[in-house]
Amino acid sequence: MACGVLTRGRSLDCNRISGGIKAVYYAVLDEITSITYDTTVAPNQVREIDDIDMTTGGPYSLYKYTLPIGVSNATDTIVGSRENGTIYYTPTINILYNKLSRADQAEIKLLGATKTVIFAELNQTFGASGHNVIIAMGMVNGMELNAGTMDTGSDWGSKNGYTLNWDGMEAEPFAMVKDYTATPFDNLDSGGAIPIISTNL
Repeated sequence: MACGVLTRGRSLDCNRISGGIKAVYYAVLDEITSITYDTTVAPNQVREIDDIDMTTGGPYSLYKYTLPIGVSNATDTIVGSRENGTIYYTPTINILYNKLSRADQAEIKLLGATKTVIFAELNQTFGASGHNVIIAMGMVNGMELNAGTMDTGSDWGSKNGYTLNWDGMEAEPFAMVKDYTATPFDNLDSGGAIPIISTNL
């Protein structure tokens, strides 16, 4: 008996895309009541998030960090074991922020003590709308800040700032969030657009 069913092939895309991450949005894992996926997608396909409910006990917010160009990346590693008959996924995201500050020191301490869901807004765009693609990591078990540095730099041209390394472990690969209407997350939450708190770094 077949354990899975293939649903499609893949041709060579004629369009070129841009790599890298434009911004990240942190959500506290425990503040998300539910994440709903597109029900029109076949069960064996990677699902698309079409609703995020953060209203119970809230409403709660997403915390946006705009990133410097060309320094941050996300990966999702497939980990399989033939001997044990298992497979899972380890999402990781490496984020660089410029400039050490007292406020950021305090916030990074809080991030280190909190399980989060991380939404990464990519430089890649949806072809039809031109909006940035957003991926979600840690949807079930959360992402944890497990490594990083706070670096002063050694000379006037050196980097002064933070490098933060997040990782997680999930049964499913990271999901993509459905395209938004005008601004990210404006058509997702059951109670209306999710409030976004921006942070300048």
